[in-house]
Amino acid sequence: MGNLVLVTGAARSGKSEFAERLANQHKGIVTYIATARSNSQDPDWQARIERHRQRRPQGWRVQEVPLDISKSLEDCSQPQVCVLLDSLGTWVANGLEEREEDWGDRRDRWLQTARDFTGTCIVVAEETGWGVVPAYASGRLFRDRLGDVTRRLGAIADETYLIVAGRILNLSEIADPL
Repeated sequence: MGNLVLVTGAARSGKSEFAERLANQHKGIVTYIATARSNSQDPDWQARIERHRQRRPQGWRVQEVPLDISKSLEDCSQPQVCVLLDSLGTWVANGLEEREEDWGDRRDRWLQTARDFTGTCIVVAEETGWGVVPAYASGRLFRDRLGDVTRRLGAIADETYLIVAGRILNLSEIADPL
């Protein structure tokens, strides 16, 4: 496994489970950075969060970090540490209210932090934009920001996996970078 690993795919494709399997192979410390915010008004969302909690091994450290993932990654940067960040899409959604300039600064800082990370960093990212163009400006903004940050991450990742229908494709082995 490479130092920086991107695991991407559609909703419910198995990308988080695959990323967890990769992290579970790590012999050192595993820190799980969850970007999701709890929302007691949304039982479906809470159920998703709980499913992720139940799958995580007891020995993993967990940080709930909705926005400042750069700081969390910097704080964990050691060769023996594996960080599993789940997910990039939720992180993007949490920052949709930011002005474009502020978002760009946050994105660039995080990408640099991920590139400089001395341990293993596994990042889960949702694929969007394979269907219709969202009807609302906020949906288009989310799609564009997530697509942009995922593409930039894919350009610097040591390994990139695409999960489709529960099947794992190692894009690093079968596809050339753009």
